[in-house]
Amino acid sequence: MHMDALRLPDRLTSRLPGRLGEKGDAPVVPLVRLHGVISPQPGPVPRAVINAASTEKVLERAFGTERVVAVGLLVNSPGGSPTQSALVADRIRGLAAEHEVPVLAFCEDVAASGGYWLACAADEIYAHPTSIVGSIGVISSGFGLEGFIQRFGIERRLHTAGKSKSRLDPFLPEKDEDVAWLRGLQDELHGLFRQWVVDRRGDRLTGGDDLFTGEVWTGARALELGLVDGLGTARSVLTERFPDAKLAPVEGRKPLLARLGLGAPAAGLPGALGAGGAADAALGLVQAADIRATWARYGL
Repeated sequence: MHMDALRLPDRLTSRLPGRLGEKGDAPVVPLVRLHGVISPQPGPVPRAVINAASTEKVLERAFGTERVVAVGLLVNSPGGSPTQSALVADRIRGLAAEHEVPVLAFCEDVAASGGYWLACAADEIYAHPTSIVGSIGVISSGFGLEGFIQRFGIERRLHTAGKSKSRLDPFLPEKDEDVAWLRGLQDELHGLFRQWVVDRRGDRLTGGDDLFTGEVWTGARALELGLVDGLGTARSVLTERFPDAKLAPVEGRKPLLARLGLGAPAAGLPGALGAGGAADAALGLVQAADIRATWARYGL
């Protein structure tokens, strides 16, 4: 059969999505949801964590969409890893330059710390008046457990090659020199964060040095300080800016087993996990608690 015989009439192809229907197709604004704590480790709950690996394909599909006129980032993150924040933001900027597409970020509940780093990858940032925005700073946290193990008669055996390998070990007494080293590292990362914000926001910033103390503000106050460009939701802003465009959410592909409805064995089922699986389950609980604590810093 000749291929022309398989060609659909124009009145039908004009109603089909994608490459088949070029006539009458509306422009598209893909929406990428960046929701979760920013961490190199996969989250205990699907899509609870943002990192370069989890966002790569989603961002590529968004910027490669047919008839794309802009890309919207729906940011809802209390922050996390500075490295992963920078990697995701750099990838957004690279794709925006490659496809010559403007990027608009929309802060939802919170765009703080690394979440605001991601928002600054956009050409324009919008927030709801009640959004929590900012936290341009660096934080480290941990526990001191040396008294705990002594109380229960636990002996810690630690062997290192290199005097700095055991810095800030939670089972050893804290040393002033280790704290000074950590502070120097934090100051360096803080400087990089600050420079990124200044480079991206430029003369729109009006708050001076007070912007970089780690403080957070509502979206309404963030607008006054130049941290965001306007107030509004993704739908309200994009509908006004691109009235003929279709807003199209772009999501990551689920693993094959999940698409087939076959999840991993449930934690705690006899014989399902074994020793290694039990350890993974315990680690997942710890990670879930850490993620919960990160959100809780902003009352969420």
